[in-house]
Amino acid sequence: MPDSIIIEVVATGASLLYIVLLIRERVSCWPFGIAGSLMMIYVFIDIRLYSEAILYAFYVGMGIWGWARWTARAKVGSHPVTRLSIRGNAALIAVSLTFGLTLGHLLATFTDAERPLIDAMTTSFSFAATFLEVRKTLDAWVYWMIINFVTIWLYQDRALDIYAALMALYAVLSVVGFFRWRKAYRNS
Repeated sequence: MPDSIIIEVVATGASLLYIVLLIRERVSCWPFGIAGSLMMIYVFIDIRLYSEAILYAFYVGMGIWGWARWTARAKVGSHPVTRLSIRGNAALIAVSLTFGLTLGHLLATFTDAERPLIDAMTTSFSFAATFLEVRKTLDAWVYWMIINFVTIWLYQDRALDIYAALMALYAVLSVVGFFRWRKAYRNS
């Protein structure tokens, strides 16, 4: 079995633990997310999905911030699920579209990237969704539902079948996460 397949399998396990613990609002989710992301950076560079490699480097940084933020909030007992306003969502979508189109153009022009526009758009919106996730915003799950479905195709196109299956599972878990966090939001 090639090294990249082994790395992909181990990263998948870490990523599954991450999402299950995230849905349950456990601080312990973050180390698993960081570990899985670090492993996938190598895989994405190897298969020339550079935006995905950038995204997973971002996940590492956001994982560190999320771990620190959730730990600090847990100590004071105040870390409720929140919502983003319509205006906030509109601004987030506008910024994500602008960044995604710009990144896609740069990758198409200056690199040998595969599927640069789709790769850049899923990356851009994933930045936004991850930011909302760290801030424990319910809307993150809606973005993840859409991103995960698009990413399934992208990963299958690049023969990342294990990670494509993980994204399919993530799509389902995003629905579960949405309903679980919505219940927590309504109870707070």
